[in-house]
This record gives sequence, C-alpha cells and structure tokens, in this order.
Amino acid sequence: MTLSLALACLWAVVANVLATLPSRDNHWRRAYVLIAIGVPILGFVTYQNGPWIGLLVLAAGMSVLRWPVVYLGRWLRRRLG
Repeated sequence: MTLSLALACLWAVVANVLATLPSRDNHWRRAYVLIAIGVPILGFVTYQNGPWIGLLVLAAGMSVLRWPVVYLGRWLRRRLG
C-alpha cells in the first residue's frame, strides 16, 4: 500500500470518528477542515496510483461528506438553471 492510500484511509477513519462526536454547527466546520485536508490527499493519491484509483478515493470521500456535495449541486443548479 502506498503512502497516499494510507493517508486516504487515515483521513476516512478520522472523518468517521469526527462524525460520531456531537457538534453545535451540524459538523460544518469539521467538514470544511476535512475538505481542506482531503483535496491534497486526493491529488497525491491520483499522482501515485493513477486516475482510476483517484476517482475511487474521490467517490469514497464524497460518500463521507455527502451533504456538502448535495449543497454544492443545489447551488450550481440554481446558478446555471
């Protein structure tokens, strides 16, 4: 297993642990931090393992952070439609 995949797995574990802890702002602050940390890790995974593995890791990250993706889709639909 490459370093980038190990970091991606660690990111997923930390994201799941943070999701179990209570939060006053519905976890949005934590989601922003996870996105800021996850984007460079995703680039590193894609660089080391290729685009197909990068897309798999992207899909895994989007499944963990699904509400920011839903709100981004709604915002884009409003802006374009």
